[in-house]
Amino acid sequence: MSKAKTAVKKPSKAEQRAEMMEQILDTAELLFSTHGFYGVTLKDVAKQVGVHHTLLNYYFDDKQTLFEAVFARRAVVTIEKRMKALDDYDRAAGDNPTVEGALHAFLDTDLDLYIEGGEGWKNYGAFGAQASNSPDGAEYMDKYFDPVVLRLIGILKKALPDSAEEDIFWGYHFVTGALMLTLARTGRIDKLSDGLCHSEDYSAVKQRMARFMAAGFKEICEQRSNSRG
Repeated sequence: MSKAKTAVKKPSKAEQRAEMMEQILDTAELLFSTHGFYGVTLKDVAKQVGVHHTLLNYYFDDKQTLFEAVFARRAVVTIEKRMKALDDYDRAAGDNPTVEGALHAFLDTDLDLYIEGGEGWKNYGAFGAQASNSPDGAEYMDKYFDPVVLRLIGILKKALPDSAEEDIFWGYHFVTGALMLTLARTGRIDKLSDGLCHSEDYSAVKQRMARFMAAGFKEICEQRSNSRG
């Protein structure tokens, strides 16, 4: 007596489209992270995926639309997680937040995604570093990330009530610069340290960055406050 063959369910058209969309976004993310917006064409993405470039126009009107789709896909994840971490910290700290506590909520939550999220998230980190250093990408940084950044700034103002507002914004500027350099994974620190440090060691960054940046915040803010006093 022969065994009945188990029917293999064929993916629906919707599932096939979703799978193709993810493949396109993953490929574009990697290419944009390496070559930037102007260094990539839709044909490059199609070739890497293994389809004719006209298929990409079925999913995306142009390269700009594709770029924003790549940007938004993971942005909504990190924004939601960081906003929750900041809200939780603000509620727990009450009237006594600290700079380091706020920075841990903002930075560590994001770094955990790159530590635990695999190569896709690491590619997105490099993609974000590329985007943040170009006028086109900065537009999307403003559009998507301003709310969570301003949430952090609000807590920092509570932690540093006597500080000049511009010093807090400059402090954030230095924080995000260091974070973007970290996410770019250039390998420069590997060479400078002769292998002692590694660009992809986000756990080492997580152990140090919030504390280091908090000390810088307090130094510039207190120095200016004292000079005014």
